[in-house]
Amino acid sequence: MTFFVIAEFLAAPGQHDRLRTALEALIEPTLDEPGCLSFRAYADPNDPASMVVVERWENRQAFDEHLTTPHLRHAQRVLDRILARPLTLRTLVEASPESVP
Repeated sequence: MTFFVIAEFLAAPGQHDRLRTALEALIEPTLDEPGCLSFRAYADPNDPASMVVVERWENRQAFDEHLTTPHLRHAQRVLDRILARPLTLRTLVEASPESVP
């Protein structure tokens, strides 16, 4: 079952360029991971300190393996220093047609 992740980030004052750089550095190695179907970063046009990453994975296992990769562990160390608050992570699966009103 396709697994979606929405990660929300808020940079500390003066750190939005570092946040953008850290997230952009994740794109290529993450897309090369087995099971990664999509990984895109988006910036809020009204607040450059606010960014979102939308990910699509073949399944939960592929995402869980992503969490152990060296490039993500490195990014987490950087993010710990530049975020105004901890990231918010939402995980979703497609709603089955019979469950949608």
